[in-house]
Amino acid sequence: MSDSALLVLEQNLTNLVSSLRWLKRSYDHCQAIGLRNTYTEDEFDAFENLCSRYARTTDLIINKVLRSIDAVEFIEAGSLIDATNRAEKRGIIDSVSELRDFKDLRNEIVHEYETEDLTELFALVFKAVPNLITVAERILHYCERYQAPNQ
Repeated sequence: MSDSALLVLEQNLTNLVSSLRWLKRSYDHCQAIGLRNTYTEDEFDAFENLCSRYARTTDLIINKVLRSIDAVEFIEAGSLIDATNRAEKRGIIDSVSELRDFKDLRNEIVHEYETEDLTELFALVFKAVPNLITVAERILHYCERYQAPNQ
């Protein structure tokens, strides 16, 4: 395995750990609030933070980490579909559709122009976060094989 590819993977995993920590923090905060039909300004801010952190974690996994794993394993980059199929073969995701669902929801967050009534979006993200956390943790477990024994 290439030293530079390994360094990129390590940096992306460090970023994933950080992103995951913030995502879990937001999720815990929103869990205490609960899903509602209306939110106070502070509650709305908390759910917007959750959406942002969900989107960031999804992007990091799909656009950085999975491709970094491919590079370390000497697999040519290929398309996003190729990277997703390989993630399924590695056991990182249960199915290709799972990652597609994460990405579709991420796109909905990023391209949501309605700023007043986001309760449906908040509910979708809130329900998706535990699955995203599971995938991130599977990635971290899978990548333990690339860490030096003394780490």
